[in-house]
Amino acid sequence: MSYHVYSFEKLEVYQLARKFKIDIKKMSSSFPKIEQFDLISQINRSSSGISSNLAEGSGRATNIDQARFTNMAYATGLETIDHLTTALDMEYITKEKYSEIRIQRDAIMNKLNALYKYQIINKDNLKNHNK
Repeated sequence: MSYHVYSFEKLEVYQLARKFKIDIKKMSSSFPKIEQFDLISQINRSSSGISSNLAEGSGRATNIDQARFTNMAYATGLETIDHLTTALDMEYITKEKYSEIRIQRDAIMNKLNALYKYQIINKDNLKNHNK
């Protein structure tokens, strides 16, 4: 028995966002225990929000509605910058690790931006478009 693979799972941006989320979780696991319900929780939630918004948006019927969720994914990517900066400022991560994560996040953001533009330009109802 096999399972259905949804269209969002095939998107490169979704696959990159999944990896990013795991990389952030691994990184934040080394933060001090005192941050468990603050910075660790916030950075994990914001990094998870990128892929989860793409997944949720894929269930919407129109590109415009999907674009709204792509925009939310982009916004949570921006939120993640703030949490990363806090981690850097608190010296929980090195400048090198900060740069590495920022570059990884930038690649995702560029792809989100391209997807958003595509969705806005192609306003057709996706359910009817594929017929």
